[in-house]
Amino acid sequence: MLSALDRERSVAPAGFSRWLIPPAALSVHLCIGQVYATSVYKNSLVKHFDASQTEIGIIFSIAIVMLGLSAAVGGTWVEANGPRKAMFVSASFWATGFLVGALGIATGQLWLLYLGYGVLGGIGLGIGYISPVSTLIKWFPDRPGLATGLAIMGFGGGALVAGPLSRQLMSFYDDGYDPNVATSTASGGALVALFLTLGIAYFVIMMFGVANIRVPAEGWQPAGWDPSQVAAKPLVTTASVSAANAIKTRSFWLLWVVLFCNVTAGIGILEQASPMIQDFFRDAGGDSSVAVTAAAGFVGVLSLFNMAGRFAWSSTSDLIGRRPIYMIYLGVGMVLYVLLAVAGHTATALFVLLAGLILSFYGGGFATVPAYLRDLFGTYQVGAIHGRLLTAWSAAGVAGPLIINGFLDAQGKPGTLTAEAYRPALFTMVGVLAVGFVANLLVRPVPERFHEPAEPAEKEVAA
Repeated sequence: MLSALDRERSVAPAGFSRWLIPPAALSVHLCIGQVYATSVYKNSLVKHFDASQTEIGIIFSIAIVMLGLSAAVGGTWVEANGPRKAMFVSASFWATGFLVGALGIATGQLWLLYLGYGVLGGIGLGIGYISPVSTLIKWFPDRPGLATGLAIMGFGGGALVAGPLSRQLMSFYDDGYDPNVATSTASGGALVALFLTLGIAYFVIMMFGVANIRVPAEGWQPAGWDPSQVAAKPLVTTASVSAANAIKTRSFWLLWVVLFCNVTAGIGILEQASPMIQDFFRDAGGDSSVAVTAAAGFVGVLSLFNMAGRFAWSSTSDLIGRRPIYMIYLGVGMVLYVLLAVAGHTATALFVLLAGLILSFYGGGFATVPAYLRDLFGTYQVGAIHGRLLTAWSAAGVAGPLIINGFLDAQGKPGTLTAEAYRPALFTMVGVLAVGFVANLLVRPVPERFHEPAEPAEKEVAA
């Protein structure tokens, strides 16, 4: 049965529609995107384990770090074994992470939650995130930005499904839990049932992707597409570069800096979104004009901007090019941060618009980077190269919140901060984006000495 997962068994037959591939990839990304919804049951875990916010919050940090590490380490394995086997491994780790986490909740062992959702689930995140990417690019050589945007949009939108679903499931398993009250917490039994339900359900949904994913036959290309047109575009190559050689190039590390800066700036807003909008509209008496429920709604709006940006901006990059689109992400992003710092407090609608656009660039940066890598390094081992580049996400996941929280801790206690307290952190993010903007301008085509010889598909290059 396991032999059905081999790459050779997943080659598409003649006449297969490439538009069946995005839904298969989307089924995986929608499931693993649940990681962005962990705040829904965070307070319940704090109460159940009698732990601090930091002790529970570190579960998310472990998962994101493991995402980057597993994507980097397992990228070449994913390329060699194909998307079907990789997506199966991802589903197995992701579901097992929930089951081990449920055991930790049931027994009161927090370390099992770290091991389950954090480590095992994080491995499933990393493998699942990169597994469909190179396949999509090979199916859509004419529109790589559109293809990767369709799938990675699901990762940004996964929380939109998982958040409300988790609240309703907890209320179903615990009559005392009210999903409409921010301070309401679910019982330990409800949390165990939630984790078991999510683990099983996500495994089944991800199996849809495993069953339907296909790789194109050797030499396949879209009808009417002229490969010679690719080389005519700036920074786009028809050559191939292995993952081992890619990390030796200057362009790889410049793009690493670009992604790190873009993610650092966006995640700083995302991590602080709910209290931030309340603090920006706090009066002299310390009361905020933005209610807790409205702040929660703001987080949902940001998720929509994040998800929409992943599709809209990455699709736009097919028309204007990858470097120009990152000039928009980083250059316009600097302007938006300045406006947020100096004028964001003047109107709630303006604040929401500015923060939403920043988050759309954050999501767009994630969705566009696989196509940028394809332009620079070819399709040969683009999934493995993408995995190595995602270590920038892990680093930014630590740096972004540290920068924001470090400045805010120096300004005062939570619940007493105002818009002025955020300005040093926001202007720092302008500087971070400026570094990324310069790095993007310095990206150049990969020198020929790093190219693979002819017919690279006949051999695999060791990582």
